[in-house]
Amino acid sequence: MTRSVQALAYARPSALESSQVGAVLGLETAGGLTPRGAEAHPRFFAGFLSAPRIAARGLLAVADVAAARYYQRALPASLDPVVTGNGDRLRFESFSGCCGVYARLDVLQEGLNGERTGHGTTNVDVNNPLRDALSRITADDPLHLRVGPDELAVTTLDGPVVEKKVPLPDRWLRGFAEAQVASAGFDLRAELTAAQAVAFLRSLPRGSGNAARGAQWVVASGSGLRPTTRPVPGAVCLPGPERLVALQRVLRHATALRVYGPPVADGAAAASAWEVVLPGMRLTLTLSPDSSRGFSGEGGVLEALATDDAAADAELVSVLLAWEPRIEPASLAEQSGLSTERVRAALTRLGTAGRVGYDLADAAYFHRELPYDADRVERHNPRLVAARELAGAGAVTLDGTLASVSSGDRRYQVRESDGALTCTCQWWADYRGKRGPCKHALAVTMVRRGATVAGGVR
Repeated sequence: MTRSVQALAYARPSALESSQVGAVLGLETAGGLTPRGAEAHPRFFAGFLSAPRIAARGLLAVADVAAARYYQRALPASLDPVVTGNGDRLRFESFSGCCGVYARLDVLQEGLNGERTGHGTTNVDVNNPLRDALSRITADDPLHLRVGPDELAVTTLDGPVVEKKVPLPDRWLRGFAEAQVASAGFDLRAELTAAQAVAFLRSLPRGSGNAARGAQWVVASGSGLRPTTRPVPGAVCLPGPERLVALQRVLRHATALRVYGPPVADGAAAASAWEVVLPGMRLTLTLSPDSSRGFSGEGGVLEALATDDAAADAELVSVLLAWEPRIEPASLAEQSGLSTERVRAALTRLGTAGRVGYDLADAAYFHRELPYDADRVERHNPRLVAARELAGAGAVTLDGTLASVSSGDRRYQVRESDGALTCTCQWWADYRGKRGPCKHALAVTMVRRGATVAGGVR
C-alpha cells in the first residue's frame, strides 16, 4: 500500500475552555482552501450551538471513526476530521483507517446561532484532551463554537506551533471517491421513528464476532427493521453491523433513523448508509460491502477516469461549484452546456480529488476541497494503471462488439452487450462487474473512446 505523510499544522491545540460568554469550544484549523485561495488557518464559524451536548457527541462519533480500524484492528489509524463550511452548514467528515467506514456530521443552519458560516475545507485538531472534555459535556448549557482562530489571533499568528504528521495511504484517497459514487446510487429504503431506531441499533452486536458471517440483510416492517434470510426487494445490506457502534454516541438524542441502499442485485453484498436525524444536525455512517473490504477497491470511479472527456469536463464543472451545499447535476448541465450524463462523470472525476461529496438527505452533491491530488489517485489505482499500459502498448484489437486484449502470454475476449462489457478473465469470473470493470475492459473502453494513453500512463 502506497503511503505519504500529511503534515497538519495548527496554531495551537483545540480545547474546551471557560470564558466570559461561558464554555468555548475552539476547534483549530490546519491549512485549507477557501474562496480566497489557500489559507494557513481558515476561519469558518463563531457562534453558539443550538444543541451543544448533541453536537459534542456527534463530533466524537466522527472522531471515533477517524481513529478506528474495523478490520485488522492491531494496526494504528488516526487522521483528524475534515470540516467544510458550505455557507449554511458545517460538515465534519472522517474515514476509518481500514477504509471501510465513512462518517459525516452535518451541523445544519438551525443547529448554529452566530455569524454566517464561511466557505472552505480544512482539517480540525481533535486531540485526546479535547475528546475527554467533550465526553464530559452532560447538559445543554450555552456553548460557543469557534472553527478557526479567534479574531485577535487572525492577524497575529506568526506560524504553527503544533504539528501532526499522519500517514495517508492512497487507498484512503480512493475510498473518499468510491464512497461518494456508491452513495449517489442509493435510495431511501426505510425510515424509523426514534423508538424504533433505538430498539434496532441497541440490538446490534458491538464486538467483531459476526464480522466473518458474510452479508446480512434487513427489510422495513411495521415495527421498524427486521432481519431477512434473503435479499428481497427493498432489503438493505448490513455488512459488519458492529461497524455502526459510533452511532451509539448520539442514539439517545435521535429523532429518526434513515436507511439507504442500492437496489438488490443477485444477492451480492452491497454498501449501505445509516443516517441518524438529530435536532439541527445529521450523523451518517456509510459502510463498505464487507468489514474486510474497503471502499478503495470498489471500482466505481474507473469508467469516469478512463476518458479524456471527463478530464476536460471536470475542469469546466469545477469552475461552477462555488462551495454550494447542494449541487444538482441537471442545473450544472444547463450552466455548462454538457449533458447530465457527462456532468455526472465529471463530478465522479472531481470526487477522486476530494472536491465533491454526496448528501443522501438532500439527494445532491456538495462542494469541498480535500488536499488530495487527483493525478496521484489515478497513478496509484492499479487497474487504471494496468489498463493504460495495455492500451498504450497496442494490446487491444477491436472487432465490432467484440475485442481481444493481449496480456502477458494470454489473450482475453471482451464483449459488449446492452452497453455493458464482459470479459473472459478471472477478475470478471470472480466479481461479474460488481467491483467495477477489469483492466481488460477498461483498456477496451479507453481505445474505443480515444483516450490519451501515450507511454502507458497519462
